[in-house]
Amino acid sequence: MTRQETARTPAQFDMFVDADGASPLRSAADLRVNRGSNVRMDEAEMVAHLTATGRYRILRKLEPREVATVIRTEFPLMGIILDTETTGLNPRKDEIIEIGVIAFTFNEKGAIGDVTGIYGGLQQPSGPIPGEITRVTGITSEMVAGEVIDIVALRSLIDPADLIIAHNAGFDRPFCEAFSPAFSSKAWACSNAEIDWSSRGFEGTKLGYLIGQAGYFHDGHRAVDDCFALLEVLDRKAQADDLTPFAELYRASQRSRVRIFAENSPFDFKDHLKARGYRWSDGSEGRPKSWWIEVDEPDLEDELRYLRAEIYQYPEADLPTKFLTAFDRFRA
Repeated sequence: MTRQETARTPAQFDMFVDADGASPLRSAADLRVNRGSNVRMDEAEMVAHLTATGRYRILRKLEPREVATVIRTEFPLMGIILDTETTGLNPRKDEIIEIGVIAFTFNEKGAIGDVTGIYGGLQQPSGPIPGEITRVTGITSEMVAGEVIDIVALRSLIDPADLIIAHNAGFDRPFCEAFSPAFSSKAWACSNAEIDWSSRGFEGTKLGYLIGQAGYFHDGHRAVDDCFALLEVLDRKAQADDLTPFAELYRASQRSRVRIFAENSPFDFKDHLKARGYRWSDGSEGRPKSWWIEVDEPDLEDELRYLRAEIYQYPEADLPTKFLTAFDRFRA
């Protein structure tokens, strides 16, 4: 390629041009307001200018909240946002290699107050960290060599907590309870399963989706970073008069739930049960080997009527049920 041809060849980014041939990509320093060619925009003006065109969506870097030096008394309850990284998916044989915790205050209406404490720690497992775990988490065996989670520091945040929140509590709670009994007597809530994200305009429930659609980006896959990211999403309102996602989650955690086991249900109706939201239990952990579902306690009788009329076709069918509160839910 000749030097002249090289000069005519667009760079990779210049291939995205407007209809008039002008590239829409400009450095921040080149942006101008209609105030004279030598007057540059500050950051806020650049964001406002790009947003106003309707052609750009701006993501802000999520800045972690500071630990408060003065704790406001109007937020008397204590919450914990928790995230773990582990060597695998099975809490019976896999181990926690990182835990991140943020403690914060809130009130009975679900309004978040102050961040009161932060803990993040690594722990060396009994064997090498699998390669696939390193690829997902970025944590290597070398990083955790000789590391031990400070259980005293961790318990100083966990013990006073009224509610522990994880974005996948069904995963995190069994690992945490296997790690320390401090987690066993606590109420747990799941920000993935117990918030109606779709009604809030979110297209997915993974933390990365929630963060992006909330207008932020962050350094993911480290436990404390993910905790701060979740805190911001939980405290975000779409409209001034909306409940925050955290307020919705706190209300959900206070409701009694009932787990219904469709034991010995006819095989031919398995697709009907699955379509209605039932999940399969393989009989481990002392549960019946059957399809099961969780419903709010006021919906129990309606669900039993459905099973008796549509699935068992026997009005006297006696189905196992288990009543659950936030203290029981998400256990292994």
